[in-house]
Amino acid sequence: MAYIKYKEITKYFNFSSVLDKNKLPKYVNDYVFDDEKILAAYKTSTDHGIFTTEKIVLFDNYSLMGIKKQIYVIPYESISTCSVIFHPKSAEISLFLDSGYPVRLKFAKMNSKDKLRLRLLYSAILKIISNQKLSSTELNRLIEDKISFESGEK
Repeated sequence: MAYIKYKEITKYFNFSSVLDKNKLPKYVNDYVFDDEKILAAYKTSTDHGIFTTEKIVLFDNYSLMGIKKQIYVIPYESISTCSVIFHPKSAEISLFLDSGYPVRLKFAKMNSKDKLRLRLLYSAILKIISNQKLSSTELNRLIEDKISFESGEK
């Protein structure tokens, strides 16, 4: 991690698996409001990342003489730009916030279906931060986790 005057300026999350949105811990659902839909949920060995129709919620669990939990809420409107990089077995999304701070979300152990899910999620995030409307098909595909290749997709 990089620091300026002892202040962390880049946060990394290394997600290793997709979570079933219907089996999330209660404390995770406490940060999803009634008017929001969960688009995707990911997990590291200890952390969670939830992508909703309004924001990203990152749960950073760590232990220094006891368990601590730091929760980051990133409204899509606070993202000034983002990028995605696909590698053969992984991918990463870099978010650059209006505050100037970058956040890197790394996704490991990905197969082609996982990459498609991430591409659809990234496309949805781009539309949201660009003030474009997501189609009901795009929303339902992520919300209902209907991730399958349609004709022409690879």
